[in-house]
Amino acid sequence: MKRLTDRQLRKLLDDLESDRVERKESFKGDVPKKARQAVCAFANDLPGHNQPGILFIGARDDGEPSGLDITEPLLLSLSDMKTDGNILPLPVLFVEKRVLKGAEMAVVTVMPSDLPPVKYDGRIWIRTGPRRALANEQEERRLNEKRRHKNLPFDTYPVPTAKLSDLVRVIFENEYLPRAFAEDVLEANNRTYEERLASCRMIASPDKITPTILGLLVIGKNPQDFLPGAYIQFLRIQGKELADPVIDEERIGGGIVEVLRRAEEKMKAHNYRAIDIESAPTHTIETPYPQVALQQILYNAVLHRTYEHTNAPVRIYWFDDRIEIHSPGGPYGNVTEENFGNPGITDYRNPGLADVLKVFGFIQGFGRGIAVARRAMETNGNPPAEFETSASAVVCILRRKS
Repeated sequence: MKRLTDRQLRKLLDDLESDRVERKESFKGDVPKKARQAVCAFANDLPGHNQPGILFIGARDDGEPSGLDITEPLLLSLSDMKTDGNILPLPVLFVEKRVLKGAEMAVVTVMPSDLPPVKYDGRIWIRTGPRRALANEQEERRLNEKRRHKNLPFDTYPVPTAKLSDLVRVIFENEYLPRAFAEDVLEANNRTYEERLASCRMIASPDKITPTILGLLVIGKNPQDFLPGAYIQFLRIQGKELADPVIDEERIGGGIVEVLRRAEEKMKAHNYRAIDIESAPTHTIETPYPQVALQQILYNAVLHRTYEHTNAPVRIYWFDDRIEIHSPGGPYGNVTEENFGNPGITDYRNPGLADVLKVFGFIQGFGRGIAVARRAMETNGNPPAEFETSASAVVCILRRKS
């Protein structure tokens, strides 16, 4: 992301008619909500500027400084707009403190999205001149058309051999849509089934109704017919080595939501609880592994794995002394083998799938899974989670509580 010069920012700050600028005197009251609407609108870039939109915090409507003190907590709150999961797909934005017109301002630079339409709180926001507005049907169609000319992530690639009949309409309309869009938006929606699928990146476009990787993973009848490795292999091994006896085995397939729910239940069933009635006046219940850590590592493994050029599944090896979760595909994008797991370092190989997991409630925010798992392991008295990364896989090792 190219950093704008002070001169460029001052020019935008003074342009009262621009649809690339929004100004706020502070970040209180309903401003956080309106700021997220603005970020959503800038990311959609309906006019097609292909240039960043700028949100100034600490500026009045006329472009003059409001005298706001730009603190570190304020900058962190602005940065949270990127990863709190309320704007989907995740926006690309940069937050910084700048001195403009002799005063401090917080400047949020928002890049146009490669995956429009972008939604905030289930609604598609756009810029019409200097104002924000909700997209109508025609404007949403234009956003869908824009996406066709971008370099798409693999999870939004169309699958030429798949047909519309390979998707389950009832799951899309009864389970996904009510979670993905606000109720009032759905009630006022006159879009066709194909237009709704395209808006959610389940098919290539309303005119090219070929299901995408995402559509097959989420609402496909038999996703593994097209993506043979899109399942989880679970092995419960009685011992500490792969050659030891297997006492439980399951190949967990189906749609991504079903796969995750069944895998969670399988791990919960093996995470036996021990009840201690001797060492304390009241009995205590302990588990070998904190369930929340198992969940977070499982979600990460399914979300961040590669589905391209591989038939390898996510593998869960449950030994007597540890659990190993193997995810195909190494670190991606901004995440490298050197910085893997560091706070604030995140990127998404499958951004459409990330949206779906947020919609279905598997993840509440982004970039927090490993941190949550580490804290849960520490609280439960387990050794720290270990990660082994390579170009072809990420392996997480969770060791049993002693």
